[in-house]
Amino acid sequence: MGREGLSAAQARRVALGAQGFAERRPTGRVDRRHLRKVLDRIGLIQIDSVNVLCRSQELPLFARLGPHPRTLIDDATADGELFEYWVHEASHVPTQHHHLYRWSMQHPRRWGGFQRFVTERADFIEHIYDQVVARGPLLASELSTRETKKESWWDYDDAKVALEVLFDFGRVAAVRRPNDFARIYDVAERVIPADVLARPTPTEREARKQLVELAATYYGVASMNDLADYHRQRQSDIRDLVADLVDEGRLLPIEVEGWNRPAYLHADTTIPRRIPNRALLSPFDPVVWFRDRAERLFDFHYRIEIYTPAPKRKFGYYVLPFLLGDDLVARVDLKADRPNRTLLVQSVWGEPGIDDTEVAHELAGELAAMAGWLGLESVTVVGAGDLGPALATEVAATTVAPPG
Repeated sequence: MGREGLSAAQARRVALGAQGFAERRPTGRVDRRHLRKVLDRIGLIQIDSVNVLCRSQELPLFARLGPHPRTLIDDATADGELFEYWVHEASHVPTQHHHLYRWSMQHPRRWGGFQRFVTERADFIEHIYDQVVARGPLLASELSTRETKKESWWDYDDAKVALEVLFDFGRVAAVRRPNDFARIYDVAERVIPADVLARPTPTEREARKQLVELAATYYGVASMNDLADYHRQRQSDIRDLVADLVDEGRLLPIEVEGWNRPAYLHADTTIPRRIPNRALLSPFDPVVWFRDRAERLFDFHYRIEIYTPAPKRKFGYYVLPFLLGDDLVARVDLKADRPNRTLLVQSVWGEPGIDDTEVAHELAGELAAMAGWLGLESVTVVGAGDLGPALATEVAATTVAPPG
């Protein structure tokens, strides 16, 4: 198809190229420069607490860089290059984009109980802020007002809610404690670099417009709801902004084979001739985090089944799609068995029409690389799935390289 339209295969290559998969992984030492390059491609890294394999936020880097120092995100955060905020859910975001989220900090959109707390407990919130100023950085537990036993993960006491309010309004910032994922809070001025905070604040409209264009660059080709979802905006809020970007020639309206909705191609987008990589994708990787888009691009119906009762799971607990070239060819339920130093393949399923031997061979190589990166010594296929026998054969012939 021509520039006025993309075939389904071209759309996949455009999308994957925009996310950095048209470039081969580095072969030498991986450092902060590579992290910056990934963030230039994807803009943010979604955070999730599940640690059955590793923290999910580590996986987008492994998918694009292969084995790398696992402290890259923490080190960049400590040096003021990344901060955490609600963007596509909780996310690591380059501090250079801090000004683009200040409109959200001024008007955080939360549930009714949040708004009532802001109104009814204003004095208490200020008291907690004063405590952070005087005593920070600190954990929420250091300010706890709880008098009863905590009932669940989300059973916050008032001090924790107040800290989250201050976090949403951008008055305090937070970093994650590596060992248990807890947020450590401090006033924003002690976390975000002064030169970043000094940058002019754009209007809400201009900031939203910049975010839409950034989403277009990260996706390459996108529908209206794709562009909205990347930074968790609403389609009604960006429709006029998309029209402006079209008028300015920054976005090009385009048809995509098989899509039942209009699409937009960023003006600087190129169509890679091929995608030379393979990758295991986090459930929260931008390639697949918007399930509707993953189905349109790859004909890949994907749902995370962590909260599904085990007997009702179709593919497994923590299932990663496997990208090979420009297609999603399998899905793998993985677990790091740390006491036994092995990467467990709890199930593995191939997509229709694949070459089982080829996919198993490539997947075995990727699993061996991941196991070594995680400090594990072996890969073991233990569970169900139609690709299991072929993968077990390939795994037996594949060596796990030690980390580093």
